[in-house]
Amino acid sequence: MWRFLYGMVLGILCVPVLAADRPNVVVLLADDMRWDMMQCAGNAIIQTPHLDALANDGTRFRNAFVTTAICAASRASLLTGLHERTHRYTFGTKPITAEHTAISYPAQLKQAGYRTGFVGKFGVGVTAGATATMFDSFQVLNRTPYWKKQPDGTLKHVTDMEGERAIAFLDKVQPGQPFCLSVSFNAPHAEDDDPKQYYWQKEVDHLYADAVFPVPKTMDDAFFAKQPEFLKTSESRVRFGWRFDEPKKYQEMVRGYYRMISGVDLVVGRIRETLRKRGLADNTIIIFTADNGYFLGDRGFADKWYIYEPSIRVPMIVHDPRTKPGCAVSDLPVLNIDLAATVLDYAKVDVSKVMQGRSIAGICRGEMPRDWRSDFFYEHLFERKNIPKSEGVRNERFTYVRWFEQVPLVEELYDRTADADQVRNLVNVAEFAGTLATLRKRTTELRDAYGGAYRPNPAKPKP
Repeated sequence: MWRFLYGMVLGILCVPVLAADRPNVVVLLADDMRWDMMQCAGNAIIQTPHLDALANDGTRFRNAFVTTAICAASRASLLTGLHERTHRYTFGTKPITAEHTAISYPAQLKQAGYRTGFVGKFGVGVTAGATATMFDSFQVLNRTPYWKKQPDGTLKHVTDMEGERAIAFLDKVQPGQPFCLSVSFNAPHAEDDDPKQYYWQKEVDHLYADAVFPVPKTMDDAFFAKQPEFLKTSESRVRFGWRFDEPKKYQEMVRGYYRMISGVDLVVGRIRETLRKRGLADNTIIIFTADNGYFLGDRGFADKWYIYEPSIRVPMIVHDPRTKPGCAVSDLPVLNIDLAATVLDYAKVDVSKVMQGRSIAGICRGEMPRDWRSDFFYEHLFERKNIPKSEGVRNERFTYVRWFEQVPLVEELYDRTADADQVRNLVNVAEFAGTLATLRKRTTELRDAYGGAYRPNPAKPKP
């Protein structure tokens, strides 16, 4: 049974203290940020005072996950509340259909009279004209490079530019019109084609100068040698060589990753301060999360893509100023596909029955939901030779995955209560044969409910 804990700081249930029929919503999305990259999540090294304050005044979900750990597909799921198997979008596929963008949270809020804005990395392919049905203001900013030349010849970091444009949107808010602003940071995603990889703002350049970052237990040659060959030669191992294959390089790269997250934290603080100055803070819900987790050398890997915990666990904070501060920490499992339903619920807009996620707004109000999920389906369907496809199930105790294109089929089963680092594969252990059979069946059941066996969805050839 999933446990649900309330009482962070004050030890009381959240009680609404302000009435507002149509609150504003700000959705803040980091790119490639693990769940444990905040002090409030137990990281004693990282400095994230603004995210910690957001968590201390709201609800932090300790068990937040993505249903697919890759930015394109996960971002589509965040917008639509659908599994990848249903919306069928990832890198190299056809765009999200107009039918699916129509149920996205920004499209529904705009139709309901909200002013909707987007700033930052969109990362999702949509049909022609779809962004106009979703957003009143749509401002894309991408990395490569992170430092952008300005008209006066100076350089400005993309994270700071994202903050400035978010604040400009807030400065134009008209009295009486509710808004939903989605800010999608590029950071802390690495600059993949650059040897330096991580670029941060000057304001955080002094941070972590003397820090020594712990090396994951599974970043071990003996453990790596025991993994399947298709994982040992995968893109995750290639990128490990870019970032983490030498002790000095490891420390330098992780320091850069931490600095980029602290840079995001600074901008979160600026956005909150603007909300206060504009008199909007008391009626603006803020949600902070990430599109996927990240391997920092775990298992001998870099990046994400696989069902292991560092790849799929993300931060999730919901701050509702209409409830008393310091309310809750929840251990209920929540997913990226829950974001859209949550935003719509707060805005009192009907949640489409097509959506597969569920609102977590009630949990943030102190309500114990009925029949909450005890497991979830995971998939990764990107068409790339050295990033193997997979599907599986994670429940409270076990993680099961099958690499369904491998011949012969490769499966893994981990008991995380006894093996938190997912080191011992139990597929061939007789004691767990029943568990294996159950999770195989459950994976197929959920797979079929969301769209069936994998079918490619290639984009049309370019003319």
